[in-house]
Amino acid sequence: MPARIYRQSKPAGQSGFAGTREWVFEYGQSAPRKQSALMGWTGSADPQSQIHLYFDSREAAEAYAQREHIAYVVEETAPRMRRPKVYADNFRYDRIQNWTH
Repeated sequence: MPARIYRQSKPAGQSGFAGTREWVFEYGQSAPRKQSALMGWTGSADPQSQIHLYFDSREAAEAYAQREHIAYVVEETAPRMRRPKVYADNFRYDRIQNWTH
C-alpha cells in the first residue's frame, strides 16, 4: 500500500489552526491488523504503520519519498471557506425586524 502525504484538517471542536500548516507523511499498511485475543486491542505486526513524519512543505515530503524510493499518494485538502463575522451585524436594523416576526 502506498504512503500518504496529506495536510491535517482543523479539529471541529477547536478554533485554532495549530498543526494544520505542516504536511504529514504516513507509511501505508503492509500487514493486516488483527485483534488481540487477550485484551481485545487492535494491532499490527507492521511497525512502520505507527510512524508519522512531519514536513514544512509538500515538496519536502515528496522529496523524502522519492529519495527513499517509497510509492506515495498526495491527498489535497479542500480550500477553507472563511467568512468574517462582525459582532455589530447582530444589531443591524434589518436583523432586528426579523426578531419581532
